[in-house]
Amino acid sequence: MSTDYPPKIDLFESVVECGCAAKIPAQELADMLRGVEVPTSPAVLIGPDTLDDAGVFQFSNEQCLVQTVDFFPPVARNPEDYGRIAAANSLSDIYAMGGKPLTALAIVCFPSNLVRQGALAAITRGACEKLREAGCVLLGGHSVLDPQPKFGLSVTGTIHSTELFTNSQAQPGDWLVLTKPLGTGVTIMAIRAGMASEEQELTVNRSMATLNAKGAELARRCGVRCVTDITGFGLMGHAMQLARASGAALEFGVDGVPFLDGAFSFAEQGLLSAAAYTNRAYAGDTVRFDDDVTLPARDLFFDPQTSGGLLICCPPARISEWIGWAREELSTPWGIVGRVVEATDTPLIKIHKRAEFPLQASSEPIP
Repeated sequence: MSTDYPPKIDLFESVVECGCAAKIPAQELADMLRGVEVPTSPAVLIGPDTLDDAGVFQFSNEQCLVQTVDFFPPVARNPEDYGRIAAANSLSDIYAMGGKPLTALAIVCFPSNLVRQGALAAITRGACEKLREAGCVLLGGHSVLDPQPKFGLSVTGTIHSTELFTNSQAQPGDWLVLTKPLGTGVTIMAIRAGMASEEQELTVNRSMATLNAKGAELARRCGVRCVTDITGFGLMGHAMQLARASGAALEFGVDGVPFLDGAFSFAEQGLLSAAAYTNRAYAGDTVRFDDDVTLPARDLFFDPQTSGGLLICCPPARISEWIGWAREELSTPWGIVGRVVEATDTPLIKIHKRAEFPLQASSEPIP
């Protein structure tokens, strides 16, 4: 990651909450929208109802628009790192739907002093680097002055109507694959508290700035139809939305989950954001942990993630292919973290310490 920006600027000094931890709590958002009549059309294939990652609008017999918007306060000290991460996070929703990102518009809320010092220009450079990597063009954007900086993108992509990923097509027997390690929330808290090493800071920034394009490509090769990305509502919040939309239940094994270096230690020390607690409340009694699952592990399952990985429901007949391809092509630590099972009355999600999955979490370092 770039270190050429003057070190006197530390974007963490300008924020209260960081990254996706700044989201409005999921339950409050659901309560607020209840009863609101949302304009719709028969051309809307995916709207707000299933809480999916992006909206999908069919504009011809075969082609659909995939649209999303995402922005948040700084999640890294360095402006260019922040720009890269914000862009990767915004693009992720398009990948989670199986789409190809085409165009982006920047959303900028920024204090005038940081604009004058060049921070916004550096953020934009970082974002443009990721947009180029994704083959996505920046058409423009909108900016306003704001005491607390926020940056993100509205992204539009396309998808063939028969190739769409959704969060509502999980089938019993599918294996659950997570394509990035958990723990960005607690690691960011540790960085702000001066408790993370330089290597841990570099690693989390690299992970967050990694596009989910390759994970989506591998999912398509394996005939996957059900995908979601893991962001501010944590693994459990997004997994719960997927299970409810699909009418299925999920089982996870902690030992199969990839975690960032130091994440367990940071969780043990209580470096949790307020969003971790609201995520736990949102899940409520739909999630049940076995007694031998430690408190730090439980906390990390609710940890708000920024630019996290894809949670992919891989058909059982294709999991061997996934493993082979992922070992060769996926640059982030990943794991077979669970499976889809038939829905029962309660709970919707069960978490075991150990589970018999075909592969434990990968340990390859992020390059």
